[in-house]
Amino acid sequence: MEDTESPRTFHRWSCIAALGAWLGNRFHLPFGHSQINSNVYVMLMGNAGTRKSTAIKPAASLIKKAGYTRIAAARTTKEKFLLDLAGDSGTDDAEGEDILEKNLFGDDKISEPAEILVAADEFNVFIGNGNIDFLSLLGVLWDHVGEFEDRKKNSKSFVIDDPVVSILAGNTPTGFSLAFPAEAIGQGIFSRLILVHGETTGRKITWPRPPDEKDTLRMVSLLHHIRKISCGKASFSPHAADACDTIYKSFKGVGDVRFESYANRRFIHFLKLCMIHAAASYRSELQLEDVILSNTVLTHAEHTMPKALGEFGKAKNSDIVNKIVSFLESQTGVVTRKQIWQQVHNDLDSPKQMYELLENLIAADKIVSTKGGFSPVRRIRVETSCESEYLDFSLLTEEERSYLT
Repeated sequence: MEDTESPRTFHRWSCIAALGAWLGNRFHLPFGHSQINSNVYVMLMGNAGTRKSTAIKPAASLIKKAGYTRIAAARTTKEKFLLDLAGDSGTDDAEGEDILEKNLFGDDKISEPAEILVAADEFNVFIGNGNIDFLSLLGVLWDHVGEFEDRKKNSKSFVIDDPVVSILAGNTPTGFSLAFPAEAIGQGIFSRLILVHGETTGRKITWPRPPDEKDTLRMVSLLHHIRKISCGKASFSPHAADACDTIYKSFKGVGDVRFESYANRRFIHFLKLCMIHAAASYRSELQLEDVILSNTVLTHAEHTMPKALGEFGKAKNSDIVNKIVSFLESQTGVVTRKQIWQQVHNDLDSPKQMYELLENLIAADKIVSTKGGFSPVRRIRVETSCESEYLDFSLLTEEERSYLT
């Protein structure tokens, strides 16, 4: 995927999500009275034209060629999604309803573990806008172990054994605000998502190369080798376990109040990444190098999460505020009031409203007023000594490292 227009970080996280789906619960980490599976929820975030699809589709296609066929429909409902998760897709509507009644809502439980990958380059097409019920279901399934049970109005039991759901999706800040109501902040699905911000690379590939058939076959072979080696219970080497303890106790949060609920689950996200990176190196014992790489990759994503989310929040003009900030960040110099008004004049009734939004952004330390106009606040990440012990940004590409400033 070297010669594509997608950001490198999009390719990295697409591979992580696809490999996590490929492993499912075949490779798991004992954790207290439960276990942690390898599935992750990844959402690639960027403005239109950031080439999210260019990263998502090849990753999903690769594991499909290796034999992973449980990929969710591009558009579905909660009920149809559960039917697919149960492994009864491919039937017509009438037969599907009979299967639901017989296999899901009856007394018999599904005997085999259920798994599915949501590979949706347009997440809103998949789930719709503001579908709280569906979003809540996805939140529950992220770390569910054992039987999943629900109850329909007819009071019959709904049981699926060992469901494993993975998500590799794409969205824009505006689309995200439509899919996730503002009240979703701090709850369920929101804390289980890893938002990966990407920016337009400037690369122009007129004729993208098709994948080499030999390379594809080699990758398929390696995927099967991974399943053979990295299976059953994962374990940590003593050095890796000590590093995890330090990382867990020293994490200070993302630095954005909207991610407080994510911070509570950060360690589980991190452990899932450790398992995936160990598997990528054909190991079932997680080593210190897996811990460092996972902490580095996750820290990098966390640094850009506020930017990925934009100005999503409860303010009534949050979408317009995000539009202003995104425009300022896309420009290299100072932006005048006139230039900003040209971008938002269709969204506001008068320039006075725009001035109020600009003043609020200045007060929130999101932009600065300079001679002749405005520019975004650009921050450089400050690392603590404790964090830096298990961070190595040299493991990232030069393009990825540019996001840290």
